[in-house]
Amino acid sequence: MTTVTMLVENTARGVGILGEHGSAWWIDTGGHRVLFDTGQGMALLNNARILGADLTHADAIVLSHGHFDHVGGLKSALAASQGATLYLHPLAAEMKFSGTGPAAGARCISTPFVETMQFLRDACHVTATREPREVVPGIWTTGEIPRTNDFEDTGGPFFLDEALKRPDPLLDDQALYFNASEGGVVVLGCAHAGVVNTIEHVKRLTGGRAIYAVLGGMHLEHASPRRLSQTVEAFRRIGIQRIGPAHCTGFVAAATFWREFPTRCVPCVTGTRLVFGNAT
Repeated sequence: MTTVTMLVENTARGVGILGEHGSAWWIDTGGHRVLFDTGQGMALLNNARILGADLTHADAIVLSHGHFDHVGGLKSALAASQGATLYLHPLAAEMKFSGTGPAAGARCISTPFVETMQFLRDACHVTATREPREVVPGIWTTGEIPRTNDFEDTGGPFFLDEALKRPDPLLDDQALYFNASEGGVVVLGCAHAGVVNTIEHVKRLTGGRAIYAVLGGMHLEHASPRRLSQTVEAFRRIGIQRIGPAHCTGFVAAATFWREFPTRCVPCVTGTRLVFGNAT
């Protein structure tokens, strides 16, 4: 069995478990363990201890992209993991900003630990690649995700400079996927490349294999009605059977998924644990 546990999410359920705007997942295949993202860093170690995720046994740490709410806990994760290989897209180490215009000012949404590549000093092994990569047996990164449809975008005003002149296409965005007995499982960070683009990319990578579950942040908080309706239609067409909207999906989008797929949606808060059968 492969167990997927949400270690960090905006909301929480359970005694002593902390909610935090961000995302971190613990994926345990029984033989190997992967930490996917690290949240902001305030909740990770506490929640990992309570939820029984022993970070000293992590074989790999994977970053979905370079925003603070996914990489903020990286320093403490590396210290705890005692030798896990770190996987990231090379552009995840760029400085990143958000802002609606010069009048409102820019907000830095990256972290110095990643921007200055201090992780190269703290991590024993680092793999920076744009390509899909098997990080432990059976669990893969998507690598850089092609933007193939016309209704998805990065989900917000993201930039590579403080002057807000250089839009950030967030090419560093990636997800994880693995095959279970039920079908393919896709675990998202924020899906800045578009959740439908991500799913279709995974289908291409796996030779058209059916996708059973999609879990995590979908960055639909500011989605247009067209984008939201076409996303729902794509989930219906592709036949996703388990949907776990979380983190940056947004209340309206999450409610839409629950309304449209009431028997397929699952709660996805800090403390959630989902179990999938091993693929044969």
